[in-house]
Amino acid sequence: MTTTHQPLHHTRTRPSPSHTTLSFELPDGSTREATVVQVLNAGYAGRSQEDVAAHVAELAELGVPAPAVTPALYPVSPYLAQQTARVSVQHARTSGEAEWALVVADDGELLLTAACDHTDRDLEVHGVAWSKNAGPDVLASRAWRLSDVAPRLDDLTLRAWVTHDGAETEVQSGTLAELLPPAYWIAVLRERGGLIPGTVLISGTIPMAEGVDQFAERWRVELGDPATGETIECSYDVVPLPEPIG
Repeated sequence: MTTTHQPLHHTRTRPSPSHTTLSFELPDGSTREATVVQVLNAGYAGRSQEDVAAHVAELAELGVPAPAVTPALYPVSPYLAQQTARVSVQHARTSGEAEWALVVADDGELLLTAACDHTDRDLEVHGVAWSKNAGPDVLASRAWRLSDVAPRLDDLTLRAWVTHDGAETEVQSGTLAELLPPAYWIAVLRERGGLIPGTVLISGTIPMAEGVDQFAERWRVELGDPATGETIECSYDVVPLPEPIG
Protein backbone atom coordinates (compact mmCIF):
# COMPACT_ATOMS: atom_id res chain seq x y z
CA MET A 1 0.00 0.00 0.00
CA THR A 2 1.47 3.36 -1.07
CA THR A 3 1.89 5.88 1.72
CA THR A 4 1.48 9.46 0.60
CA HIS A 5 -0.67 12.50 1.17
CA GLN A 6 -4.20 12.55 -0.17
CA PRO A 7 -4.55 15.60 -2.44
CA LEU A 8 -6.39 18.41 -0.72
CA HIS A 9 -7.93 20.99 -3.01
CA HIS A 10 -8.60 23.96 -0.78
CA THR A 11 -10.43 27.12 -1.65
CA ARG A 12 -10.24 29.85 0.95
CA THR A 13 -13.75 30.36 2.22
CA ARG A 14 -15.05 33.39 4.04
CA PRO A 15 -17.28 32.58 7.03
CA SER A 16 -20.91 33.49 6.51
CA PRO A 17 -23.88 33.64 8.88
CA SER A 18 -24.79 30.10 7.76
CA HIS A 19 -21.51 28.60 9.00
CA THR A 20 -21.56 26.49 12.15
CA THR A 21 -19.77 28.04 15.13
CA LEU A 22 -18.27 25.66 17.69
CA SER A 23 -17.44 26.87 21.21
CA PHE A 24 -14.84 25.24 23.47
CA GLU A 25 -14.09 25.79 27.15
CA LEU A 26 -10.39 25.63 28.02
CA PRO A 27 -8.97 24.44 31.38
CA ASP A 28 -8.43 28.03 32.56
CA GLY A 29 -12.13 28.78 32.08
CA SER A 30 -11.70 30.87 28.95
CA THR A 31 -13.49 29.99 25.72
CA ARG A 32 -12.48 29.78 22.09
CA GLU A 33 -14.77 29.73 19.08
CA ALA A 34 -14.28 28.20 15.66
CA THR A 35 -16.50 29.27 12.78
CA VAL A 36 -16.24 26.12 10.69
CA VAL A 37 -15.16 26.54 7.07
CA GLN A 38 -13.75 23.07 6.38
CA VAL A 39 -13.94 19.61 7.95
CA LEU A 40 -11.48 16.86 7.06
CA ASN A 41 -11.72 13.25 8.17
CA ALA A 42 -8.48 11.30 8.24
CA GLY A 43 -8.71 7.63 7.38
CA TYR A 44 -6.34 4.67 7.60
CA ALA A 45 -4.29 6.92 9.87
CA GLY A 46 -2.58 4.41 12.12
CA ARG A 47 1.02 5.19 13.11
CA SER A 48 2.04 1.77 11.72
CA GLN A 49 1.16 1.85 8.04
CA GLU A 50 2.03 -1.87 7.80
CA ASP A 51 -0.87 -2.59 10.17
CA VAL A 52 -3.02 -0.21 8.12
CA ALA A 53 -2.27 -2.18 4.95
CA ALA A 54 -3.38 -5.39 6.69
CA HIS A 55 -6.57 -3.65 7.84
CA VAL A 56 -7.29 -2.42 4.31
CA ALA A 57 -7.01 -6.01 3.08
CA GLU A 58 -9.44 -7.19 5.77
CA LEU A 59 -11.95 -4.49 4.84
CA ALA A 60 -11.65 -5.40 1.16
CA GLU A 61 -12.87 -8.89 2.02
CA LEU A 62 -15.96 -7.26 3.54
CA GLY A 63 -16.58 -5.24 0.38
CA VAL A 64 -15.19 -1.90 1.55
CA PRO A 65 -13.23 -0.36 -1.34
CA ALA A 66 -9.54 0.24 -0.68
CA PRO A 67 -8.25 3.82 -0.72
CA ALA A 68 -5.93 4.88 -3.52
CA VAL A 69 -3.34 5.96 -0.93
CA THR A 70 -2.89 5.79 2.82
CA PRO A 71 -3.27 7.73 4.97
CA ALA A 72 -6.35 9.20 3.35
CA LEU A 73 -8.09 12.51 3.94
CA TYR A 74 -11.78 12.95 3.21
CA PRO A 75 -13.33 16.44 3.03
CA VAL A 76 -16.86 16.45 4.43
CA SER A 77 -19.54 19.12 4.58
CA PRO A 78 -18.67 21.80 7.18
CA TYR A 79 -22.08 21.58 8.85
CA LEU A 80 -21.27 18.00 9.90
CA ALA A 81 -19.01 19.28 12.69
CA GLN A 82 -21.49 19.41 15.56
CA GLN A 83 -21.66 19.69 19.33
CA THR A 84 -24.83 17.73 19.91
CA ALA A 85 -26.32 15.19 22.31
CA ARG A 86 -28.48 13.54 19.64
CA VAL A 87 -27.71 12.00 16.26
CA SER A 88 -30.63 10.99 14.03
CA VAL A 89 -30.08 7.98 11.76
CA GLN A 90 -31.98 6.43 8.86
CA HIS A 91 -31.28 2.79 9.70
CA ALA A 92 -29.68 0.54 12.30
CA ARG A 93 -26.26 0.07 10.69
CA THR A 94 -24.51 3.27 11.75
CA SER A 95 -21.86 3.65 14.40
CA GLY A 96 -19.30 6.01 15.86
CA GLU A 97 -15.53 5.92 16.21
CA ALA A 98 -13.29 7.27 18.97
CA GLU A 99 -11.11 10.05 17.58
CA TRP A 100 -9.30 13.23 18.53
CA ALA A 101 -10.02 16.46 16.68
CA LEU A 102 -7.63 19.25 15.79
CA VAL A 103 -9.46 22.58 15.67
CA VAL A 104 -8.07 25.87 14.41
CA ALA A 105 -9.92 28.49 16.45
CA ASP A 106 -11.01 31.82 14.99
CA ASP A 107 -7.96 33.47 16.58
CA GLY A 108 -5.64 30.88 15.01
CA GLU A 109 -4.95 28.94 18.20
CA LEU A 110 -4.67 25.15 17.78
CA LEU A 111 -6.96 23.13 20.02
CA LEU A 112 -7.28 19.42 20.74
CA THR A 113 -10.54 17.79 21.76
CA ALA A 114 -12.48 14.52 21.75
CA ALA A 115 -14.62 13.56 18.77
CA CYS A 116 -16.82 10.75 17.51
CA ASP A 117 -17.16 10.24 13.76
CA HIS A 118 -20.63 8.77 13.20
CA THR A 119 -20.54 6.71 10.01
CA ASP A 120 -23.08 4.92 7.80
CA ARG A 121 -21.68 1.39 7.55
CA ASP A 122 -24.05 0.36 4.74
CA LEU A 123 -22.79 3.23 2.59
CA GLU A 124 -19.18 2.42 3.47
CA VAL A 125 -19.10 -0.51 1.04
CA HIS A 126 -19.99 1.90 -1.78
CA GLY A 127 -17.47 4.58 -0.79
CA VAL A 128 -15.84 5.75 2.43
CA ALA A 129 -16.24 9.40 1.47
CA TRP A 130 -19.99 8.87 1.01
CA SER A 131 -20.30 7.17 4.39
CA LYS A 132 -18.43 9.99 6.12
CA ASN A 133 -20.83 12.56 4.68
CA ALA A 134 -23.89 10.64 5.89
CA GLY A 135 -23.39 11.38 9.59
CA PRO A 136 -21.98 14.11 11.84
CA ASP A 137 -18.61 14.46 13.50
CA VAL A 138 -19.62 15.05 17.11
CA LEU A 139 -17.13 17.15 19.08
CA ALA A 140 -16.80 17.78 22.81
CA SER A 141 -17.52 21.20 24.27
CA ARG A 142 -14.18 21.33 26.13
CA ALA A 143 -10.68 21.41 24.63
CA TRP A 144 -7.01 21.69 25.48
CA ARG A 145 -4.51 23.98 23.88
CA LEU A 146 -2.41 21.74 21.66
CA SER A 147 0.74 23.46 22.92
CA ASP A 148 -0.12 22.51 26.52
CA VAL A 149 -0.31 18.76 25.85
CA ALA A 150 2.19 18.51 22.98
CA PRO A 151 5.07 17.20 25.15
CA ARG A 152 3.01 14.15 26.19
CA LEU A 153 0.66 13.61 23.24
CA ASP A 154 1.51 9.93 22.81
CA ASP A 155 0.50 9.26 26.43
CA LEU A 156 -3.00 10.68 26.01
CA THR A 157 -5.68 8.00 26.11
CA LEU A 158 -8.60 7.49 23.75
CA ARG A 159 -11.57 5.35 24.80
CA ALA A 160 -15.13 4.71 23.63
CA TRP A 161 -18.20 3.03 25.07
CA VAL A 162 -21.52 1.98 23.55
CA THR A 163 -24.86 1.50 25.29
CA HIS A 164 -27.35 -1.29 24.60
CA ASP A 165 -30.57 -1.56 26.65
CA GLY A 166 -29.10 0.81 29.22
CA ALA A 167 -25.88 -1.20 29.71
CA GLU A 168 -22.58 0.43 28.73
CA THR A 169 -19.69 -1.57 27.21
CA GLU A 170 -16.21 -0.37 26.33
CA VAL A 171 -15.47 -0.90 22.62
CA GLN A 172 -12.23 1.03 22.08
CA SER A 173 -9.22 1.74 24.28
CA GLY A 174 -5.76 2.94 23.32
CA THR A 175 -3.42 5.91 23.21
CA LEU A 176 -2.64 8.61 20.69
CA ALA A 177 0.66 6.82 20.01
CA GLU A 178 -1.38 4.44 17.80
CA LEU A 179 -2.36 7.24 15.41
CA LEU A 180 -0.49 9.68 13.22
CA PRO A 181 0.15 12.74 15.42
CA PRO A 182 -1.37 16.20 14.98
CA ALA A 183 2.04 17.44 13.76
CA TYR A 184 1.75 15.17 10.73
CA TRP A 185 -1.60 16.63 9.70
CA ILE A 186 -0.54 20.18 10.54
CA ALA A 187 2.31 19.77 8.04
CA VAL A 188 -0.10 18.40 5.41
CA LEU A 189 -2.49 21.32 5.90
CA ARG A 190 0.27 23.92 5.97
CA GLU A 191 1.75 22.54 2.74
CA ARG A 192 -1.60 22.99 1.02
CA GLY A 193 -2.53 26.34 2.53
CA GLY A 194 -5.30 24.69 4.53
CA LEU A 195 -4.21 25.45 8.10
CA ILE A 196 -6.69 28.29 8.48
CA PRO A 197 -9.13 29.40 11.18
CA GLY A 198 -12.29 27.33 11.10
CA THR A 199 -10.52 24.10 10.13
CA VAL A 200 -11.58 20.89 11.90
CA LEU A 201 -9.53 17.74 11.30
CA ILE A 202 -10.72 14.42 12.71
CA SER A 203 -7.89 11.98 13.41
CA GLY A 204 -9.00 8.55 12.30
CA THR A 205 -9.60 5.87 14.88
CA ILE A 206 -8.02 3.07 16.88
CA PRO A 207 -9.01 -0.63 16.61
CA MET A 208 -12.46 -1.76 17.70
CA ALA A 209 -12.79 -4.55 20.26
CA GLU A 210 -13.76 -7.87 18.73
CA GLY A 211 -17.20 -9.32 19.27
CA VAL A 212 -18.85 -6.10 20.46
CA ASP A 213 -22.00 -4.78 18.79
CA GLN A 214 -21.10 -1.25 17.67
CA PHE A 215 -24.61 -0.50 16.38
CA ALA A 216 -25.71 1.08 19.63
CA GLU A 217 -28.30 3.41 21.12
CA ARG A 218 -25.62 5.66 22.61
CA TRP A 219 -21.93 6.47 22.03
CA ARG A 220 -19.45 8.04 24.46
CA VAL A 221 -15.82 9.00 23.70
CA GLU A 222 -13.20 10.13 26.21
CA LEU A 223 -9.82 11.77 25.63
CA GLY A 224 -7.71 11.50 28.78
CA ASP A 225 -4.48 12.99 30.10
CA PRO A 226 -2.89 10.58 32.62
CA ALA A 227 -0.40 13.27 33.71
CA THR A 228 -3.14 15.51 35.09
CA GLY A 229 -6.10 13.15 35.44
CA GLU A 230 -8.17 15.47 33.24
CA THR A 231 -10.56 14.09 30.65
CA ILE A 232 -12.60 15.52 27.80
CA GLU A 233 -15.76 13.70 26.80
CA CYS A 234 -18.40 13.79 24.10
CA SER A 235 -21.51 11.62 24.10
CA TYR A 236 -24.77 11.38 22.23
CA ASP A 237 -27.89 9.27 21.77
CA VAL A 238 -28.48 7.55 18.43
CA VAL A 239 -32.11 8.14 17.49
CA PRO A 240 -33.86 6.38 14.57
CA LEU A 241 -35.77 8.64 12.22
CA PRO A 242 -39.45 7.86 11.55
CA GLU A 243 -40.25 5.52 8.68
CA PRO A 244 -40.54 7.40 5.38
CA ILE A 245 -43.89 7.96 3.71
CA GLY A 246 -43.87 6.99 0.06
